[in-house]
This record gives sequence, structure tokens and C-alpha cells, in this order.
Amino acid sequence: MYDIIFIGHICRDEVTPFGGERYVQAGSALLCGAMVAPRVGARTAAVTRMDPADDALLDPLRALGVDCFVTPCPVTTFARVVHPSENVDERRLYVTRDPGPFTLADLPAGLRAGVIHLAGISDHEFTLDFIRDLHGAGYALSLDFQSFVRHIGPDREILFSDVPSKQEIASLLTVAKLDVVEAEILAGTRDLPTAARIIAGWGAREVLITEKGGATLYADGRIYQQPFTNRSQVGRTGRGDTTISAYLARRRAHAPADSLRFAAALVSLKMETPGPFTGTLAEVETRMAETTV
Repeated sequence: MYDIIFIGHICRDEVTPFGGERYVQAGSALLCGAMVAPRVGARTAAVTRMDPADDALLDPLRALGVDCFVTPCPVTTFARVVHPSENVDERRLYVTRDPGPFTLADLPAGLRAGVIHLAGISDHEFTLDFIRDLHGAGYALSLDFQSFVRHIGPDREILFSDVPSKQEIASLLTVAKLDVVEAEILAGTRDLPTAARIIAGWGAREVLITEKGGATLYADGRIYQQPFTNRSQVGRTGRGDTTISAYLARRRAHAPADSLRFAAALVSLKMETPGPFTGTLAEVETRMAETTV
């Protein structure tokens, strides 16, 4: 029995910052998320598809006590992130290879969780049928909508487009996660409270949307907003993945507003250093104390 199970591809990210030196790091929504939850006390598992030769990519998770379940595949996902301007939200994304979508066969029999978070980076990871199957099996589900909004084009560049099945997907979710770009594509507005209410109207119980300045949450019929307080943007990659993981981990025992404040403080710390979050609960609580709702 786990508090949170993360499902998604593990990958290597080749990041080219604007005006900076290119670097390669272990990445993915799965890694960024599953590195957070155990650091704040959540019993965590990770389910992935990858080339067994790259098994060492999972060592940071195992070191934190995360149980990793791997389906062997011929390749491991490789992604390129290019920032063409100083605006950290302006990115060109490429997924040059990937091991294909998940099925129920990728989950060990009898796996139980408080919530499963579907942590994908493109539309090559989850299908609507897979989400239906998980929901039918009784799992509470959280989904990052980037898993459907991001389409891998013919040249492997990520293209963004609407999702015909978006309303059914939302209806199967306990928590829907988006960023401002995805919210505009799906809900037709960049006004985040309005977008959150629209998506909640499709059936998602809670909706969390991130953008450069902070996070907006719909829960229990109310809108909550919390600014980020990061002092640099060097760790911008993984912002949304970290926010939703921190929120889910905190939400196990806290109210929505408190969980949002916690998530905003944690991801603010994460964005000040490249790579996944490596801080402590005490550091997050200190940052929370420095901010107000």
C-alpha cells in the first residue's frame, strides 16, 4: 500500500538554457515528482518503462526508499528542452525516442495506492483506455494534462493541441494538473480561475494550474491562489511536476489552501537549483513561514 504511485517514462533531458551552456540531466515528470513525495513523508512507488541498461537513472529514487517497478523496453525516453529567450515559459521541446504507452500489465498485481499520479511528458505514455481501466479498478487518479496536450510531431518536436476526450478524462480524475498554456488550449482562456472552474465543471474534483508567477487551485467550490517566491529560474524545468507532487503529498492530511501554500514554497526552492527537488521539509516550512496567502 502506497500513498502515491507515479506512473510515467523516466528520461534524460538535454537542456539548452538561453545564453547558457547545454547540459544533460536525468529528468521526466516521473522523476521530478517521485523525488518530492518521499522527502515529505509519503510512501511512494514508481512504475516506468525503460531500457534496463539505464537502470541507474532510478538510483536517486531508490535511495529515498521509492519502490520502482520497471517494464523492460528496447529504449529509454530522451528529451531535448531549448529555451530560445529569457522567458523561461518559452520552450521548444523534442522527444527523440520513447518506449511507448502503458497498459495495466505494467502494474504489478495487487498494487494499492491512495492516489495514482499519471506523470507523462507526451501523448506517447497514456491512452484513454488506460485511464478508464485504472478508474474502473477503483484507483483515485491525478493526471498532468501535458500527457495529452503535448503531441509528438513527425520530426519528434512536441506540438500542442486540444484533446477531443478532455471532458471524459477530467471526469475520471480526482486532481487535474495543467499549466497556463495547457489551460488556454483546453478551456479557451488564460484567466486561470475561469479555466479551473471550466475544467472542474467537466468532473475533476480539484484542478491545479501553474504559471510563471504562481499556482491557482480549484477545490471544494473555491479558488485559491499562491505566488511562487523563487529567487532565480535556473531550475525551471520540472516546475509543474514538482508542484503537483508536493500538493498530493501534503493533501493527504491537510486542507487545499495549506497544501497549495506548501507546494508553492517547495517548488520555489526547487527552481533555485537545477534538477529535481533535494531540499528538506524544514526548508519548505521555513519558506512557507516567509510567505502569506
